[in-house]
Amino acid sequence: MTSTAVITGASRGLGLALATELSQRGWRLVLDARDPARLATAVAGLPRPDLVTALAGDVADPAHRAVLAAAAGDSLDLLVNNASTLGPTPLPRLADLPPAALEDVLRTNTVAPMALLQAVLPALERAGGTVVSVSSDAAVEPYAGWGGYGASKAALDLLTAVLAVEHPALRVVAVDPGDMATDLHAAADPGADPADLAAPADVARALLHALDGDLPGPRVRVADLEGAR
Repeated sequence: MTSTAVITGASRGLGLALATELSQRGWRLVLDARDPARLATAVAGLPRPDLVTALAGDVADPAHRAVLAAAAGDSLDLLVNNASTLGPTPLPRLADLPPAALEDVLRTNTVAPMALLQAVLPALERAGGTVVSVSSDAAVEPYAGWGGYGASKAALDLLTAVLAVEHPALRVVAVDPGDMATDLHAAADPGADPADLAAPADVARALLHALDGDLPGPRVRVADLEGAR
């Protein structure tokens, strides 16, 4: 029976890298991203685009989440809550972060993943599935300028840990992928050399290798996993 995954934010970066790896394995994929053209281009480049349902939209939109849940079907093996927003750039100090901007970051990075999880929970439970919440080192380290984004990921970490306790039949993990050569990282740190950052493809392979086995805990740093750069 073909395995099914829902991956948000799948038109680039880690989301696309995970989609590529799972497509190579013959998984059925439900992918989302906000930019329809970029999502279509990403899907066309996958090994098995015939097994992909691509749904452009904003994961913070309840109607879009409902469409994603419907596309997932009655049995879901993997949910990857990857879509994120950085918030205002250049990254402001907390004293300069507009409350409305903080609300937007929390809505996308914290509320939306949990709302999507709620929508697909019955399908996950039928499959004994896995939930991956993509986190950040900013969730645990106080980096100047990263307060809003870090707070959203810290909240997501805690929600994920509680979910793991409340649903022991599922595998639930928050994943810190580390610094990657992505558009989000470039927006946050324009001066960073991409050559010094991990490739999303390497991170995706290391993460999936870990998911194939026994996860070391409810929060995982990809840098600590076998096969990570």
